[in-house]
Amino acid sequence: MLQATRDIFREEGLPGFWRGNVPALLMVMPYTAIQFTVLHRLKTYAAGSSKTEAHSQLSPYLSYISGALAGCAATVGSYPFDLLRTILASQGEPKIYPTMRSALIDIIRTRGFRGLYAGLSPTLVEIVPYAGLQFGTYDTFKRWTTVWNHRRYPNSGRAKTEDGLSSFQLFLCGLAAGTCAKLVCHPLDVVKKRFQIEGLQRHPRYGARVEQAYRNMFDGLRRILKTEGAAGLYKGIIPSTVKAAPAGAVTFVAYEITSDWLESILT
Repeated sequence: MLQATRDIFREEGLPGFWRGNVPALLMVMPYTAIQFTVLHRLKTYAAGSSKTEAHSQLSPYLSYISGALAGCAATVGSYPFDLLRTILASQGEPKIYPTMRSALIDIIRTRGFRGLYAGLSPTLVEIVPYAGLQFGTYDTFKRWTTVWNHRRYPNSGRAKTEDGLSSFQLFLCGLAAGTCAKLVCHPLDVVKKRFQIEGLQRHPRYGARVEQAYRNMFDGLRRILKTEGAAGLYKGIIPSTVKAAPAGAVTFVAYEITSDWLESILT
């Protein structure tokens, strides 16, 4: 990771670290909105109530299933932006695609609209366990922390959320959930990104054209294991976890605080 940081800074300057940031933002907005909307609907249906307290009483199995289905819906709704983000971040210098628009036009011209969903299958296979683990373990950690609070502070009057958790505790629960999900599902993310950059033209010093010989996700996993060993399935795990875990934690805290605030003013 340190070598990559030095190379990116030397070759592309500080803006190189924000390569693909616009499509990433365009992806995360609909992705998060769809994910939490579907999650809330599913939990409301399962619990028979839209109240936060009722949702917190759901079994861990329902939390895993709701999270997995919400992740699938969000992935399908925002996937083209994820594809563009990965391509723009992977192309190196000099740029093959100077803008997101040029990348979009070239993908549609060369691969058709189906090209905007290249790698969707391994992404969905990845997102089912990832989102399920993330939301399921998050709810589990919240329950454990709530029980711990009640035992440690039985008569505490300090300001907390309705679950009895502080914002910092919610952040820690989200951080732990994001880390667990990323560690388990990272190999599938490696295969997904290799499908996404298939055929990408790059400068010769980066290896020129990105060739791809994987027939499907399982073939990709098998070939990586054969040629690169188990370590190949965990390439990039450190920067990926450093990014995903705190990002997920902040998202959970923001969602909890915002949903509690909206519930208080709308009911």
